[in-house]
Amino acid sequence: MTQPGFDFTPAAPPPRDIYTVSRLNREAKLLLEGSFPSLWIEGEISKPAFPASGHVYFSLKDSQAVIRCALFRGAQRMAGVQPRDGMHVLARVRVSLYEGRGEFQLIVEYLEEAGEGALRRAFEQLKQRLAQEGLFDAAHKRPLPRLPRHIGLVTSASGAVLHDIVTTLKRRFPAIAVLLYPVPVQGAGAAEKIAAAIQLAGKRHDCDALIVARGGGSLEDLWAFNEEVVARAIYACPLPIVSAIGHETDITIADFVADARAPTPTAAAELLSPDWREWDAAFRQLALRAARQMQTRLQQTAQHLDWLSARLVHPQNRIELLRQRLHGLMLRLRLAHTARYRTLHESLVELSTRLHRLSPAPRLQAQLLQHQHLQQRLNTAARRTFEIARERLQHLALTLNALSPLATLDRGYAIVRSADTSAVLRDARAVKQGGRVRAQLAHGSLDCLVEKTHEN
Repeated sequence: MTQPGFDFTPAAPPPRDIYTVSRLNREAKLLLEGSFPSLWIEGEISKPAFPASGHVYFSLKDSQAVIRCALFRGAQRMAGVQPRDGMHVLARVRVSLYEGRGEFQLIVEYLEEAGEGALRRAFEQLKQRLAQEGLFDAAHKRPLPRLPRHIGLVTSASGAVLHDIVTTLKRRFPAIAVLLYPVPVQGAGAAEKIAAAIQLAGKRHDCDALIVARGGGSLEDLWAFNEEVVARAIYACPLPIVSAIGHETDITIADFVADARAPTPTAAAELLSPDWREWDAAFRQLALRAARQMQTRLQQTAQHLDWLSARLVHPQNRIELLRQRLHGLMLRLRLAHTARYRTLHESLVELSTRLHRLSPAPRLQAQLLQHQHLQQRLNTAARRTFEIARERLQHLALTLNALSPLATLDRGYAIVRSADTSAVLRDARAVKQGGRVRAQLAHGSLDCLVEKTHEN
């Protein structure tokens, strides 16, 4: 029996949209080209082909997948390299599909060799060009100071290089002051900042020599020191510069331009600082030699006076006076020598104390404590914010539950709707006798037949 208000007549099926193979390939190509912008991809060239058309076809692969590529003749003049089998490249491509065979492929717009090989080639090209300009000539090298009072340091403020150099200088000659020019030693813009720091040190001229240093790393990590802007800044700097970049086997353009190269940052500090023990021993030796020479001279003079006094008969008193005066001068000489040595020793101690006061270690420790304090305050504030948000969410959930019509239904109420229009009924006059309504309960609903209506 068919219920009134419902039509169970089956609908007619929609017409079929039948694709041809060419249409499917064409629409797939449009979808691919519209979904992927021009992008960069890295991989290894495999099986390049050079047909008479002038185009180049090859596969680009990595350890897990391979994809076909096409480098058309018109784009080859923009390519930085000629494709070779096994070459590791970086390519700018467009994703496409060859409609004739339905093959997924990449259209290559630009091609360059990737990785360290390209960096090596750029290194050699810049090295040759700067050498031809004379930036590496020995005639331009400045001599290093024998005893610098201030040494400038161009390096990172957070690396181990700063600690190694300061520790070495403190051990070898504590009176030498260190002036730090903090710079990033790798990444975008690092070369320009290194060059600016070298130029600033040359303009201020507040140090006797400059160390340009960083720790070890790959060729890419050290590349900031292979930039032309850094090489020209070193060449133009009026201060003697020692380069200490990477390990002993690492060679950069900065090493060729600098006045001296050290295999490590520690070696650079040793190259510019004398050993205070050697200087102290040399001072002691010189003082001893001077005392001996003066003693010999005084003895010779005394002997000469004795000889003169032996020849004199009457001026005996004057000779005695001269002898006393000579003994007085010898005593004054010894006292002056002792006082001079004490003054130099006290000056050395004072300079060592000043260097210790100017050490960046206490300031770095204070900054670390401040960072830990701020981190603790941040964690406390975050926990408090989370607790406030959770309490507000609980309050809103309770309010929402109180206002929900489902809660009203749970108390025994019902929502009555018209069976035809599903409109909510609020007035008994809206339904006629014999009409059908649906009552929505808290759990399920009832289809009802209206036998009689009552108006309040």
